[in-house]
Amino acid sequence: MDAEFWHSRWAENRIGFHLDDTNPMLEKYWSEVKPTREDAVLVPMCGKSVDLTWLATKHNKVVGIELSEIAVRAFFAEHFYTPLVIPMGNGQSIYEFDEITIHCGDFFAVNVEPVDIVYDRAALIAMPQEMRQSYTQKLLSMVKPGGRILLITLDYPQHEMDGPPFSVVKEEIEALFAGCDIRHLARDEADESHPRRKRGLTRFAEEAWVITVA
Repeated sequence: MDAEFWHSRWAENRIGFHLDDTNPMLEKYWSEVKPTREDAVLVPMCGKSVDLTWLATKHNKVVGIELSEIAVRAFFAEHFYTPLVIPMGNGQSIYEFDEITIHCGDFFAVNVEPVDIVYDRAALIAMPQEMRQSYTQKLLSMVKPGGRILLITLDYPQHEMDGPPFSVVKEEIEALFAGCDIRHLARDEADESHPRRKRGLTRFAEEAWVITVA
C-alpha cells in the first residue's frame, strides 16, 4: 500500500474503483452538508472522478488531491479541459481549470488552504488500518472549524476479501473522528446480485456519514 501500488494500478488501468457516472450517494446526500456555492470543497484521492465536475456545477472552488499523474491528465483530457499546469517541485504539480484545481502529489505532502466541505468516497477506505489515523489527522487539518465531511464507507467481513477498498466499521469511524459530531445517514445493503457478493462476500454495504469538525 505504498505510492508504487497506486501508480501501478493506474499504469495498468486496474481501476475498478472508478465510476463512470456521478456517485448516487453524492447526489442523494450532498444536501446534508448544507452546502453553499461559496463553500470550497476538497476531494482527497480524487482519481479522475466525474464527481469533480458535478461538484463544480454547484461550487466556485473544488480542490482535488491525487497521487497519479495518469489519473489527473486523464480527467482533464476526458472532459476536453485544457488546464494550467504549475510545477511545484518535489514531484508535485497543480492543475487548474475554471472551478477545479487538482494537486498532483502525495496526499500527506500536499498543502492546501483549509476548506469548508470534504467529500471522501474513495480515500479513507483505500487506506489500510495502520494508515487511517495519520490520514484522518491530515484530513482534519485541511478543514475549517465547523466544516463538514460527507464520508462514504464500506462494511463487509474483512477476512473474506483483501482490500482495497477496505471495510471501515462504525466503531473505527467514531475513534478516528473523536471530538467531531458524527451522524450516520444511510446504509445501502447489497443483495446477492451485487458483484462483490458474487465474489463470495456474505454481506456488503455502503454507508454514508456526515461529520462536523469541532
